[in-house]
Amino acid sequence: MALIGIDVGTSSLKVVIASERGEIVAVATSEYPVSRPRPGWSEQDPELWWRAACEAIARALTEGSVRSADIRAIGLSGQMHGSVFLDRSIVSSGGRAGGAIRPALLWNDQRTAAECARIETIAGGRRALVELVGNAALTGFSLPKIMWVQRHEPKHAAAIASFMLPKDYIGFRLTGVCATDVGDASGTLLLDPETRAWSAKALELFGIDAAILPTLHESGQVIGIISDWASEASGLPAGTPVVAGSGDNQAGAIGAGIVGPGQVLATLGTSGVIYAHADRPRRDVGQEPATSGRLHTMCAADGAKDRIGHWSLTGCMLSAAGSLQWARETIAPDLSFETLIEEAASAEPGSRGLLFMPHLTGERCPYSDPDARGAWIGLTARHTRAHLFRAVIEGVTFTMAQILDLVRCAGVEVRTVRLGGGGARSAFWRQLQADLYGVPVSTTNTEQGPAYGAALLAGVGVGVWKSVDEAARACVREVDRIEPDSKRAQSYSPAREAFAGLHAGLQSTFRTLGAIDQDTSP
Repeated sequence: MALIGIDVGTSSLKVVIASERGEIVAVATSEYPVSRPRPGWSEQDPELWWRAACEAIARALTEGSVRSADIRAIGLSGQMHGSVFLDRSIVSSGGRAGGAIRPALLWNDQRTAAECARIETIAGGRRALVELVGNAALTGFSLPKIMWVQRHEPKHAAAIASFMLPKDYIGFRLTGVCATDVGDASGTLLLDPETRAWSAKALELFGIDAAILPTLHESGQVIGIISDWASEASGLPAGTPVVAGSGDNQAGAIGAGIVGPGQVLATLGTSGVIYAHADRPRRDVGQEPATSGRLHTMCAADGAKDRIGHWSLTGCMLSAAGSLQWARETIAPDLSFETLIEEAASAEPGSRGLLFMPHLTGERCPYSDPDARGAWIGLTARHTRAHLFRAVIEGVTFTMAQILDLVRCAGVEVRTVRLGGGGARSAFWRQLQADLYGVPVSTTNTEQGPAYGAALLAGVGVGVWKSVDEAARACVREVDRIEPDSKRAQSYSPAREAFAGLHAGLQSTFRTLGAIDQDTSP
């Protein structure tokens, strides 16, 4: 018997098939594009995810020589905050009818600054909003997207019968059920993370009809079974249980074994995420209202059946390995990442006084600023391509270290950091993270991230393991541990200090440049 984990990523969907011992049997991915119709906008057709899921499932079954009849359960994960809107005809089809009212607005869509300001005003300020729903109003979150559609596309808004998140669309297509989990729902600005329920006060304040919201579950709970129609489309047996799963950050933490105090996951994918396990819902109220909500208070994905889960503090920078990808595509598209990272490693720490601001798609943390932009600061004729790329890697890691410091300031202990994403594949980048985080970092025997975590959650949902904690401890092992080099870390202090002051000094300039970009866009 086997378990399937499905992760709906930003640029591709991944399917992992794992045995009931947690061993990976097969992995398959299917890619799709992101639409950017205007500067700062980011959208996808949800049907791209469904077609990719069917394709990747079929390929994984074939490559792993797994019979579909041997699949015991499916778990879900995906990009958070993306807003999918279904009309009554789609909902009433029970998953048979695909499509959506409009393309989904993704996590990195930046169009909702005005809605965020309105939300904070209605709530009585940013700190009051953080105290209400655990998070500040950020452009990537779901409620601002709902309100943007209400304001700018009233015909679409009037047709909304159900709102859901990206992974939940796959769950809907498989089961016909409109459901989500408390972890993914934590990023909507409509959930009370402490009670793990939709906030009646938030719904009233912001005028959201509770009828359009999906049913809430803990991450290890079954939401439904595969329908006859979905069985024909996906190749999976009708009646197979589908487990709620969680957002990619929460599911990725399970896949990395982050289930206890002092454990942190640092993931360098397209975005960069610091995820810290917490024993209670610690709200980032900040020293003053303007600094509230830089970290996100979320429900963890370690709850199942009648077992209530814990919480997490999460900070997300929007362009981490994405900055490195942009630099490669722009400067050296014919060279591999491995070659460019090797070049970067040969340059001096601090990149000869060259800094890179990795804010290519605005920024969420360590400061919320949709107008933030990327920049190399300090270029001279002495700098080479190696310095340019080392500065990118250092700038991303400086930002991740800033987020980790915010976690410590919130009262969460940081003992060890496990690494995920592209940044975990490079020995140079792993050591840099250890030096700048100031604690040991490690990789694990599981490298498939959220999709693997979703597979473990699928197993918990059908009783393979009694709890998420048991599943993670049984299947995830540390395989490489790197200690920080305090002397080398100290050598970065001048660059880190200079980097820390850049955003404040350039914030007004970013706004001016953003206005120019809007004025000249087609």
